[in-house]
Amino acid sequence: MDSSILLLVIGAVFLGSLMRSTLGFGDSVVSMPLLALLPIPFSTAVSLVGLVGCTVALLSIFSGYKNVDKIILKKLSLSTLLGIPFGLLLVQFAEKKWISLILGLLLISYSIYSIIGSKKHHQAIEKRFENTTYGIPFGFFSGMLGSAYNMNGIPIVLYGTMSNWSPNTFKDTLQTHFLFSSLFIVLSHFLSGFWTRELGAYFLWSLPAIFIAIKLGNYLYSKIDVEAFKQYVLFFIFILGLFTLFDFL
Repeated sequence: MDSSILLLVIGAVFLGSLMRSTLGFGDSVVSMPLLALLPIPFSTAVSLVGLVGCTVALLSIFSGYKNVDKIILKKLSLSTLLGIPFGLLLVQFAEKKWISLILGLLLISYSIYSIIGSKKHHQAIEKRFENTTYGIPFGFFSGMLGSAYNMNGIPIVLYGTMSNWSPNTFKDTLQTHFLFSSLFIVLSHFLSGFWTRELGAYFLWSLPAIFIAIKLGNYLYSKIDVEAFKQYVLFFIFILGLFTLFDFL
C-alpha cells in the first residue's frame, strides 16, 4: 500500500469526520470528492465513507443520546425502513442525474429561502411541523434515497431545519438516525462485495484520525452560538445542493 495515498485517504476521512461531528452531517460531501481524486476503487471510497459515518454516529450518540427527540426518531426510523425497498426500485427506473438535479435545486432553493424568507413564514412552517407525523415522509425518502444513491441524510437535514430543532436536538437526533440508516447501508456494501482488505486497512489506519476529529468537532460545536449554528447549517445545505447539482452536469 502506497503510504502517500494512505495519508491522503486519512486526511479526507479526518475532514469528513470533523464536519460530521461539528454539524451532525456533511461528511460524505467533504470526503467523497476528495477520495474520488485518489487512485482507489470507487466502491472502496463509498464503503469507507459508509463505515466512517457509522463509526462517528456510534461514538457520538454515547455522549448526546439524552438530547434525542425519541418520538420523532422512532417515526423517522420506521419510515426509513419502509423506504429502503422503494429505493431499490428507484435505482432501476430513474437515472441518478435527474434525481441529483431535483435534489440540488431543492436544497439550493430551500437554503436561499430560509436565509431571506420572512420570519412570519418561518414561524408558520415551524408551527406546522410541531405535528411529528410530518416526519414520516421525510424518513421514507431518506430510506429510499439512501438505498438507491447513498443520499439518506438530505431529507432528515431538511426536516430538522424546518422543525427548528435546537442545535443539541438537531445534531444528536441526526447522529442517532444516521447510525440506524448507516447500518443498513454498510450491510448492503458488504453483501454487494465492496469490502476488501484494502478497505479494511484504510479504515483501521483512519481510526485515530476519526477519534481526533470527533473530539475536535465536539469542541468546535461547543463554541458555536445557537444562531450562528443555524446559519452554518443553512450554508452547508446550500453547499450540499451545489455538490448534488454537480452530479447532474
